[in-house]
Formats: sequence, C-alpha cells, structure tokens
Amino acid sequence: MTNAPTAPAAALDFYFDFSSPYGYFAAEQIDALAARHGRTVNWHPFLLGATFKLTGLGPLPGIPLKGAYSMHDIARSARFFGLPYRQPSTFPIPTQHAARAFLWLHGRSPAKAKAFGLAAYRAYFVDDVNISDLGAVLDIAAGQGVDRDELSAVLAGSEIKAQLAAEVEQGIARGVFGSPFVIVDGEPFWGADRLPQLERWLQDGPF
Repeated sequence: MTNAPTAPAAALDFYFDFSSPYGYFAAEQIDALAARHGRTVNWHPFLLGATFKLTGLGPLPGIPLKGAYSMHDIARSARFFGLPYRQPSTFPIPTQHAARAFLWLHGRSPAKAKAFGLAAYRAYFVDDVNISDLGAVLDIAAGQGVDRDELSAVLAGSEIKAQLAAEVEQGIARGVFGSPFVIVDGEPFWGADRLPQLERWLQDGPF
C-alpha cells in the first residue's frame, strides 16, 4: 500500500507598498526565508493610503514623535539587515503606477514581477528615483526586459486600475493594514521586525 502524496505547504502571502522602507527590507529577504522552510511566496501590491481612511492614521513622517523615531529606525534597520539604503528626497510618495505595473507583470510571470518589484524598491530606496513618476516606472520595467510601450498602454487603461483596487480591497478584507504584512497558515505578521517570528513559525509551527 502506498502512502498518499503529501500536499505542498501553503504559500506565504506577502503584502507590500512600494513607498514602505520596511516593505523593501522584507522584499529583499522574504523569498529566501520561505524557501528555507519549503514554502513559496505570493506577492501582493498594496496601497497604504487606502488603510489610512480606515485607521485615521497617516504617513509616518507626519506623526508627532513617532515620525522622527521612525526615520532613525529605518536607517538603523537597513544597517541591521545589511541592506543599502538612502533616504529618498521625496518621501512618502504615491505608488499606484508601480503597483499596477507589478500586478500586470505578475499575471504574466510572477518571477518577472518579483524582479521588477525588487528593482523598483532599489531604485527608490537606494538610487533616490521617484517611482511615483510614470516614466520612472516604465524605465525600471524596460530595464527588466519589459516592452515599454505595451506596459504604458496597459497602465493607461481602466482594467488594471480596477484590478489593483480589487487587490487592495481583498487585502483589507483579510486584515492587512501595513507594509510589510505577511499571512501564513492564517496567521498575520506585520513589520520587517517580525521576520524572526515568522521564521520560527515556519520552522517549529504555531506558538
């Protein structure tokens, strides 16, 4: 008698906003972290602005006391993770163009979408490229081998805008309110500082 094949372990759902430095820190590590434990990762672009309306909060720099601390913590966290980081000259920024580009690419090739996502994050948080600019997003995608004209036409259409809105709504329905936000086995983890907890969960199970 043969044993039934074991079902693959569930993928991690990784929600991120391209304007989030903590999202950048997580994006650089999440796939390798998951792979160490036989998991894969589904990346989901997200817009933090949609949650501000629900929580009554706003971007970190504008929050008294917490904002100043966060700017210090972001740079310290980059050093802790050993990642290059330069505080963007414009921060935060709207990231709809990058999020829509990622979502469209993901529908064609998740691997290409992730490569674009990392390139966009590095452009913003390492090279100080303002990725709220459509032209900058198209340049980054072209650098990843994406047809610039085709992507430009897609981003001008209403379909991809509706797809991103639905993606964000789905995230909010699952309780997502920050970046990075990871859901694994139904358990939510918010923040790059929760990566060690996430790894323990994957290694040893619920705690």
